[in-house]
This record gives sequence, structure tokens and C-alpha cells, in this order.
Amino acid sequence: MFFTYLRRELRRRRKAALVVASGLALGIALVIVVTSVSSGMGKAQDKVLQSLYGLGTDMTVTKAAAPAASSSERPRFQFDAREDGDDSEQSSDRVMVQGFQTLAASTVAKVSAQKGVQGAVGGLSLQVLKVSGQFTRGQFQQDGTGGQQGGPGGNGGSGAPQGEVQGGGANFDVNSYSVYGTDVTEPALGPLTSSKITSGRTFRTTETAARVAVADSAYAKEKKLKVGSTVTVKGVKYTVIGVATADSGDAAANLYLPLKQAQTLADAADKVTTIYVQATDSKKIDTVKSAIQKNVSGTTVTTSADLADTVSGSLSTASSLATSVGRWLSIAVLVAAFLVAGLLTSAAVSRRVREFGTLKALGWKSGRVTRQVVGEAMVNGLLGGALGIALGLAGAYAVTAVSPTLQAQLGGGSGGDGGPGGGPGGGFAGPGRQAAAKTLDVALTAPVSVTTVAVAVGLAVAGGLIAGAFGGWRASRLRPADALRRVE
Repeated sequence: MFFTYLRRELRRRRKAALVVASGLALGIALVIVVTSVSSGMGKAQDKVLQSLYGLGTDMTVTKAAAPAASSSERPRFQFDAREDGDDSEQSSDRVMVQGFQTLAASTVAKVSAQKGVQGAVGGLSLQVLKVSGQFTRGQFQQDGTGGQQGGPGGNGGSGAPQGEVQGGGANFDVNSYSVYGTDVTEPALGPLTSSKITSGRTFRTTETAARVAVADSAYAKEKKLKVGSTVTVKGVKYTVIGVATADSGDAAANLYLPLKQAQTLADAADKVTTIYVQATDSKKIDTVKSAIQKNVSGTTVTTSADLADTVSGSLSTASSLATSVGRWLSIAVLVAAFLVAGLLTSAAVSRRVREFGTLKALGWKSGRVTRQVVGEAMVNGLLGGALGIALGLAGAYAVTAVSPTLQAQLGGGSGGDGGPGGGPGGGFAGPGRQAAAKTLDVALTAPVSVTTVAVAVGLAVAGGLIAGAFGGWRASRLRPADALRRVE
């Protein structure tokens, strides 16, 4: 009897049911779109942060940057004196530790020993300044007087040739690029993991002291490097075994070398600048951070949550809008939809006074009438939920299909374009990566999770219950006498 009466009433009041369902559908669809876009913002931000850290890295351990170098510590370049007529090119490399102060390699073991740490690996960030060029000897040109200039104040009779030196000088080029020493025995951690090998291969775990290198694709294209090419750093030749392309953002370095080779080049034996840490459980990152800060003195621990505050630009603005404005707008629309659904249901009950009064006169109890009204409202709510989910999925698909491009600006630290950390590929934006601010383009998507759909279904049920509560309360107050007053 319940379902028969329910089906008949919904069929008879299709327009009213559609209005209630449409109102709920609008609110539910907006919630799905805002939630999915917010999720997309989070994924975009994670993608940006991933380009700073490396896959699988939860935090980095560094040591605060040293004070600015004094004049006696600044890079100095010395060139040999050449014999007359020797204008051959000269070059000189300076390999400097970049960004932070170095940490003893033994610190990696201390960090690994902390509770909650699954793995830790050290890396050494270097900046190479190469000055190359040549000196050209000038030519002495006589003035044609043969050195005999008489007259007062002249030098006549001195026999000294008169003239000037013309031409000559120096033509030198300064090239700056970054080198990162990576621990080849731990390939699952470190900045190279955020790049994909697109040509050749990566390091083998046995190549701890091998003179091999992996080049970033952008740097390889600029310098016309390929697998098998040779690069020279501080007089040492390295064979390029692979070319890597960053998954997102800028690469961590122009060249990657085995850690021991990088330490040798920089005269920094058993030193690292950054320790990349992976926690056993992502939920315990804050606990692990506190343990490292407490037990490994003199270090700074940075997590992705700390880095997230440095991401600005349209990505940050859109994320803020989706999180705050969008969420509050969704709540406001939902509240309005629930209230409208309740008021429409209550108004519909008022128009059915004769019907419900007659049913009560025939023996229906107030509870049965209330259940009938709540049942109708629940069906309207579920109908609105289905329609809202369809609209929400369509909206999320449209956002993903369009994939609007957002910009993420990464705030940098010391070592900008004018210092040792600048130049092509110079520096890393993030822990262990001191650089000027960089702007990355990120495509926005709007993934819809099962949880979001479940929330939408819950909202549909809640909307039906709220509307049913309004109508049921109104129906429960009706008396058979009310129906008789409506009889003409």
C-alpha cells in the first residue's frame, strides 16, 4: 500500500517533485565540482612540490646557510703567463658548494636511525663557474716621425721610437651551471627521482666512483650533449650515460654525478648539503620531523607542508578561492536548497489537507501519514542526488577536458641570478635548492573520488530527510475536521 500510494502521488505531482529535485541537484552538483577542483588544486600543488623534492621524499634535512663570503673567500681565477705570440685559449673552473652549509656524511646515518624513518640519503649541491677565453697581444704602431721631434719641449735626439700600442686585450666567457652529487647506491631517493630517463640509462649502484654523468634534457639540448658525449668539470672528463627530463618544473641540476665524484671536485670529502628522508608512515611526518630536530642538532627539517606556503601565483589564488569562497558558496547553496525543498514539501502538504484529513478519517494514524510524506521527500531527494551527481560529474569532466593552465611561483632564497646560485639551472627552489623565484605552468584537473560521490549521496538523503521533516511535521498536525472544512 505504501509504495502504491507513493508511486501514484509522485506521478500525479511530477512538476513539484522535479522542482524539489532540481534545487537539491544544483547544490549537490556545486559541492562535487568544488570538491573535485579543490582535489585537483591539491594534486597540482603536490606535483609542483614533487619537482622540488623527488619521488618518495617526505622531508629534507639541511644546515642554515653560511654568512656571506668575505673578499678573501670569493672565487679567484688565475691564468698562466704565455710566451710572446701564444694566444691559445685558457680556462679555469671553480667548483663551489651551493646554498647551505655542508653536513658530515655521518649525519645521514644519524637521521636514518631516528624512529619513523624508512630511509635517508645524502646529496651534494654544487655550482660550477667556468671562465674561458684568451688574451691577445697588442701591436706597437710608430707615428711615422722616426722618433726625431725637434723644437722646444720636444724629444728630438733622444732616439726613442714614438707611437702607441693598438689592438690586443682579453676576451673571456663566463659559464655557470649546477652539478648535483647523488648517492647512486640509493636510487629510490633524491632529486634525480623527480626526473625520467628519456635517453640512455641512470646510474648503476656499483658506479660510486665512476666518471659518468646524467644530463638534464634542457641542458643537454643547450650544450648539444647526448649519450656518449664527454663533459669536463675542473679538468676531469665525464661520460654522459643518460639524459633525464624533469616530470614537472625545473630539474634539480644541469648535471648529476656520483656523490663521491662531486665530493672530490669540491674538496668536500664525506660532506653533504641535503639529506632526503622518507618516513615509514605519511601520517607520522610531523613526529619524525620533531625527532630529527631534537636528536640531530644544528639542522633544519623541511616538509612539503612547509614548502606549500611558498607556492604563490594563480595556483595559490585559485586554490584559496576553491577552498574558502567555493566551499562557503556550496554550503550556502545547499542550505538554501534544503530550506526550499522543505518549504515546498510543507506547502504541498498544505494543499493536500482534504486528502490527508480524509485518510485520517478512514483510520490512518498520524505516524503513517508522516511516513508517507517522508517517503515522497526521500524519493525526491534521491532523484535530486542522482541528477546532481550527473551534473557534478559533467562539470568536473569539463574542467579536466579544458585543463586550464595555472601558474605556480616558487619563492627562492639566496643565490639568485646575480650570485653563485644563479645562471642556467643554477640552484634549486626548495630545501637544499637556493634559487631565484621560478614560475611553473601546471594544468588543472578535477578528479572525482568515490568519497566525493558518497558525500553527494549522503547530501541527497539528508535533503530528503530535511524536506520530509518539514512536510511530516505539517501533516502530523492535520485533523479530520480540517478536511471537512474544505468540502464545498
